[in-house]
Amino acid sequence: MSLAPYAVQPVTDDLVASAQRHPDKVAFIDGISGAEYTFDQILTAARRLGRHLQDAGVGVGDRVGIVATNSPEWAVVFLATLFAGGTVTTLNPLYTEREITEQFKDTTPTAVFAVEATAPPVRAVWGDRPNFHLMNEVWDLAAAATGEVTPVEFDPMTHLAVLPYSSGTTGGPKGVMLSHHNLTSNVRQTLSAGLIDGYSVMIDFLPFFHIYGMAVLLLPGLAAGATQITMPAFDPARFLALVSEHQATNLFMVPPALLALANSDADVKMDSVRYIMSGAAPLPLDVARRVAERFDVIVVQGYGMTEASPVTHISLLGRDKEGTVGPTVPDTLEKVVDLDSGETLPIGEVGELLVQGPQVMQSYYHRPDATAETILEDETGRWLRTGDIVTMDADGYVTIHDRAKEMIKYKGYQIAPAELEALIMEHPEVADVAVIPKHTGTADGEYPKAFVVRHARSALDEAAVMAHVTAVVAPYKKVREVEFVDAIPKNPSGKILRRELKAKEREKDS
Repeated sequence: MSLAPYAVQPVTDDLVASAQRHPDKVAFIDGISGAEYTFDQILTAARRLGRHLQDAGVGVGDRVGIVATNSPEWAVVFLATLFAGGTVTTLNPLYTEREITEQFKDTTPTAVFAVEATAPPVRAVWGDRPNFHLMNEVWDLAAAATGEVTPVEFDPMTHLAVLPYSSGTTGGPKGVMLSHHNLTSNVRQTLSAGLIDGYSVMIDFLPFFHIYGMAVLLLPGLAAGATQITMPAFDPARFLALVSEHQATNLFMVPPALLALANSDADVKMDSVRYIMSGAAPLPLDVARRVAERFDVIVVQGYGMTEASPVTHISLLGRDKEGTVGPTVPDTLEKVVDLDSGETLPIGEVGELLVQGPQVMQSYYHRPDATAETILEDETGRWLRTGDIVTMDADGYVTIHDRAKEMIKYKGYQIAPAELEALIMEHPEVADVAVIPKHTGTADGEYPKAFVVRHARSALDEAAVMAHVTAVVAPYKKVREVEFVDAIPKNPSGKILRRELKAKEREKDS
């Protein structure tokens, strides 16, 4: 079903509309302090903080950095920046001084907001310049403002709302230029799936600095009039307590969090939960089934990337297909192309996924070279190369196999690490796993090596893991080495940091 034409509007219009419909409804609850804030309170604070930012020199197109964990204040700063005409650039609260320096050098923010934990490295980079603030100052800054924000004019089609950073399909982190229209279009595409509505109660532990937390939870929740409970980080026990206390209805998660639930000993029911949506990384079928059976809840997957604002695919409730990320959201085209020739492949063939739609980014910030590698333009439009290896069935449902740049090449064959990880996760004594390529030292190329986390008190050995895989895969896909570790390195969105494992492997071989 097409939703075109999409309204050309600022992101903040959605908050204004929700506040007009139900000003006294609770928009946010702080999951730590329990403080509640209505839609009208959030709108008023954002407009007043926007005025403070304007008075402090933030104008149309200026950047405001946020280096903080989730909270209602995070939402206020985000919205205030947009009201002022600025652009939000988000940073991971775990960033080091060097990483903060690099992003600030690229984005040149006019103001920055941090929390106590992130303040030391941010202050070290920011120096004695004005416009450094802590999140706990937000309400006072808003109250002390000289009035509400002065209206500004810009073109929502092209004016940047956010400038998050992503590794994209190649290279290091790059600024992703997302306009107001990119985001508001994707909000409508996401809401069309019926996953969020005005009756929804959501637990927001997925970080707002990441596109998943920002544009799949925060913004659609505001637009729909949902109630959102913020968490600064995922803690299984606290998460389950909040689900029960607030009778959460919609849970958006990532595979590591679902794995923690699957392995949890907590005796908790999820009677209020309509479904759990998993995204950001491939979800092993075994983990999905264990969570679904244990908590008697529907578990589905969605798919997207920062460069697509982010949602391109959602599993439809009642029409989901196990193991897939579903079909495209409205007004999104897809095709699967050959990795070498770029030719469109028939249904069922393995290749790279390309997508097209109003949610696709403008470009990479100051990186025309990377943009040219990622955005392909032809007579049919602008296609975003996702860098993901997939298959698509006759109904348009997509199954993600792995990242193109992470494929293991052995004797000319291509092996998807995620496929092997999913298989190994099916072993009852495996708690977590990551698979990386390891060079054979011969013309054979690379072979799969597995890093495995055993369940407590498990005596699982290398031979048992390799035999488990060998029994169900083609000979070229066999795992040829296993190392047992205490934990698998992952980023906050749940993606395995294979580069860290590869780096450690190189150190051992040098």
